[in-house]
Amino acid sequence: MEAKKVVLSVFIVALSSIGGMYAQESENVEVGLSGDVVSSYVWRGFKQAGASVQPSLSVGYKGLSISAWASTDIGGNGSKEVDFTLGYAVGGLGLALTDYWWDGEGANRYLSRPEGSAGHMLEAGLSYALPGSFPLSLSWNTFLLGEGNKKADGGNSFSTYVELGYPFKIKEVDFTLSAGFLPWESAVYGPEMDGFKCTSVQLGASKEIKINERFSLPVSASVIANPAVEDVHFVFGITIK
Repeated sequence: MEAKKVVLSVFIVALSSIGGMYAQESENVEVGLSGDVVSSYVWRGFKQAGASVQPSLSVGYKGLSISAWASTDIGGNGSKEVDFTLGYAVGGLGLALTDYWWDGEGANRYLSRPEGSAGHMLEAGLSYALPGSFPLSLSWNTFLLGEGNKKADGGNSFSTYVELGYPFKIKEVDFTLSAGFLPWESAVYGPEMDGFKCTSVQLGASKEIKINERFSLPVSASVIANPAVEDVHFVFGITIK
């Protein structure tokens, strides 16, 4: 079954469920709305686009959530991504199913796949954060469906990205130190990713700059190295909520 058919079925059921819960207990429904402006878009150690605008919208109810996230490059170079995620979180455990669409500006075929395009990509994710004074986190993300996930011989590569992260704070600045790797051949990340590769070593920092008594502006900066391709990035971002 194609990724888009699975995704549409799952998200229709999720939307119906959340809509029904909202009608019954609207006071327990959480809504998130924000937008980021970043100097460049780097995903798991790989640069996807230059300066970009990245809006997000989410609706959640007692751990169950559905969210939309997108990225469009400011320079008009045709980079456009639209993702939808169905998630569930309890305690430090998180489960997620994400539909990625990377075909870009001008594809105009969201519900079908043009010849030579990747179309929709479906990824399952599992994450866990240790409780207490040592909040180490681990996430495991594997692509299950999608044309771009196939090996040269046509088989499914089950492209996987694993990341360890550790948050800490120095004065008023929140830091996160993380490292991510591909455990085996992963076609999604490029043909040269033919085995174990470390693709991301990152130090990120964020804080809120107070503008006045009612408004503050969250800013972030991240240094990201990709040892697998010997590349490095320095990304600055602003968040508007």
